Amino acid sequence: MKLLKTHIFLALFSVLALGVRAWASGNAAPSPCPAPPGIASEFDAAMLGETVSVLKREVDKNPNDAQATLWLARSFLELAEYDQAVTYAEHAVRLSPDCSESHYWLARSYAMKADTARSFLLARKARMEYQVAARLDPDNLDARRDLMEFYLQAPWILGGSKEKAWDQVEAIALRNPTEGDLARAIYWRDLNEPALASKEFQKVLEAKPQRAEAYFQVADFYEADGKPAEVEAVVRAVSPIAPRDPRLNYYSAVASVMRHEDLSKAEQNLKEYLAKTPPRDDFPSHAEARNWLGRIHEIRGEKRRAVDEYRSALSLSPDNQSARDALRRLDAN
Repeated sequence: MKLLKTHIFLALFSVLALGVRAWASGNAAPSPCPAPPGIASEFDAAMLGETVSVLKREVDKNPNDAQATLWLARSFLELAEYDQAVTYAEHAVRLSPDCSESHYWLARSYAMKADTARSFLLARKARMEYQVAARLDPDNLDARRDLMEFYLQAPWILGGSKEKAWDQVEAIALRNPTEGDLARAIYWRDLNEPALASKEFQKVLEAKPQRAEAYFQVADFYEADGKPAEVEAVVRAVSPIAPRDPRLNYYSAVASVMRHEDLSKAEQNLKEYLAKTPPRDDFPSHAEARNWLGRIHEIRGEKRRAVDEYRSALSLSPDNQSARDALRRLDAN
């Protein structure tokens, strides 16, 4: 853990030192866009609180530091503190209005806050910021992918459109074939076409991408589809790329519970995931981890403990239908 802290603070130092290096060398000021993506890989789920503290001090000291401001917004978003994420992302856009990444992270912040607040106004703002991000940088595939999902999931009154979503799929595929396969998979998944989605997800695995997030998207699909062998295959494939990622524990446990095998190890992995991984925007939710713990106890015939876990899941996520169904099944509403 000490080594992890060192990595993270070195990464943050490299962000905050960019301006100093530019001044010392007599070069132009650094780009207002965020630091290279490699720094993002140093972020560890358990360290985000300390990351926020470091960045907050820097932003308080230099409110015009666009990079630190944007990374602070991103950190708050990962911690599901959406009000703070929106505040700092809006400021980052004011500081760097021509930076695609700034608009992209503002869009994500609006989208997550809109989902929580059930706000059409924020949803519209999210769509507009995704569109700006894609226009400023047509190669911003993250922005295009999220815009595609927005078009698929939003009602027509907010600009939802399957045709517009497919346009983004084609634009992504034109720039990166593997990311195009992933976009097609997500497109078919969101349209409730699991067979078509699975075909595209398998193409992603066969391409062996170096981006860990692509693998976890595949794992998430096969978790929902109830296919433990496929989940295990993803875990094996992504482990060398992201050996410290806490989602490995989660998905390993999911596969074991689906198989009704190694339940003690699965329970340990899920408890470790809950203990060491704060809630994050792009990680499996704590509610789902509680659901799987409930499944373990249910398989063992431990009804009282199963009910406790399902109730915990429901308290974390009142819309969690899996937990609600389980409680009904156990006659414990």
